[in-house]
Amino acid sequence: MGPSGSGKTTLLRTINGLVEQSSGKVLFEGLAVTQQNLTEIRTKIGMVFQHFNLVGNLCALNNVLTGLLSKNNSLSSIFYLFNRQQKLLALEALDQVGLLSKAFSRTDQLSGGQQQRVGIARAIVKTPKLILADEPVASLDPMISFQVLSLLKEISLSKGITVLCNLHQVDYALRFADRVIGLAEGQIVIDKPKNEIDGEYVKKIYQGHDQGLFFGSSTVQNGVDDFLSFKP
Repeated sequence: MGPSGSGKTTLLRTINGLVEQSSGKVLFEGLAVTQQNLTEIRTKIGMVFQHFNLVGNLCALNNVLTGLLSKNNSLSSIFYLFNRQQKLLALEALDQVGLLSKAFSRTDQLSGGQQQRVGIARAIVKTPKLILADEPVASLDPMISFQVLSLLKEISLSKGITVLCNLHQVDYALRFADRVIGLAEGQIVIDKPKNEIDGEYVKKIYQGHDQGLFFGSSTVQNGVDDFLSFKP
């Protein structure tokens, strides 16, 4: 969690090598992420994007199959050649997110919530150890946001996949997270289980960024009041 510009997206993109860190190390399963092992590490990481990052003129099934491109040789990847087992895995992933019936629908004809679920299916089709979710509900309305985060939580619990998720909304974080890490100006200012977070910690994250960043049009004080009365 943290205000815009605090480094949330940069942190996620650093973990999977989309951005190279300027100092320090990124450790994944005890190994430092380097250019030499980046391809292997990416096979263990799924990514869910804020704006879906789907190919609109491809059907949902083919979009999910792109999550397996790293497991194919170069020639197969160029021509989208997938074997029967891979197609079955993609169909199973779509079934898990409730979109099996949309497998052959173009993704640009799906709703925003459906497109994000295709994105989640693409992330889980390769059975990753970690899912990086970069503000996955920023483009969705509250009801669909709740459904998408519920799905990510269910997948995390049922498949044992860690989900590292960027969020602005305190109420969503408390409802779905186990641990809250607060960033401000590129620094970690909070790292606690959600049941240890109180209003002072919320203000510490969002100090100086108090207009509508996590409780609609509320100010920080109103947001903290809502936060303290919220029951996860």
